[in-house]
Amino acid sequence: MSSTAGELVTETLDYDGGRQVTAFVPAAEAEAVVFAGDGQLISSWGEVLEAADLPPTMIIGAHRVEDETQRLHEYSPGDSTAAFAFDPERFAAHERFFVEDVRLWAATHLAVKLPADRTAVFGVSAGAELALAMGLRHPDIYGAVFCASPGAGYRPSTALPRRLPRTYLVAGTQEPFFLTNATRWADALREAGGDVVMSERAGAHGDAFWKREFPWMVAWAFGH
Repeated sequence: MSSTAGELVTETLDYDGGRQVTAFVPAAEAEAVVFAGDGQLISSWGEVLEAADLPPTMIIGAHRVEDETQRLHEYSPGDSTAAFAFDPERFAAHERFFVEDVRLWAATHLAVKLPADRTAVFGVSAGAELALAMGLRHPDIYGAVFCASPGAGYRPSTALPRRLPRTYLVAGTQEPFFLTNATRWADALREAGGDVVMSERAGAHGDAFWKREFPWMVAWAFGH
């Protein structure tokens, strides 16, 4: 490990009137990259990766909107059984931003463009729905999905894609609603032939629980 700490880089991209993206840039050349929603939160978690014996890993985090309803519209493609009314057009617009614009910025400004087997997408709570959706819809880009305490707005369909990303799910014993959602996804992905880890940990819904699991996810996907 390098003794020099990484740094955070933030820039505003031309989406939805201006949307910030924050990257954690490791001191050494990145050997892996994790894209995520909720970027103002997750990008700062690079410190826990630096403290672990892991390959240098860049985090590219697209910031979320302040309005929680709009966040759900952007992060989940929805489900026909859900009571909440989703917005497919807003989801599609955010998907283009996340998959195309954010990755282009990372490639041109940070010189990171790694193959799928060194690229993951990560999310927590509603952001975990985004991670699952992006991984399943773009397995040629995101070879691994890190999914912590997923919500129930997006559920596995009866016919999952043939090509599946490797998927690491986690949920806590003190958040039974989210544990049920994570288990549902783990079962469906396994039945479809996916490479799946499902971790049930002692813990509750929140940043500390997810941050603690993050290095294990990265080690599983990209460890030496």
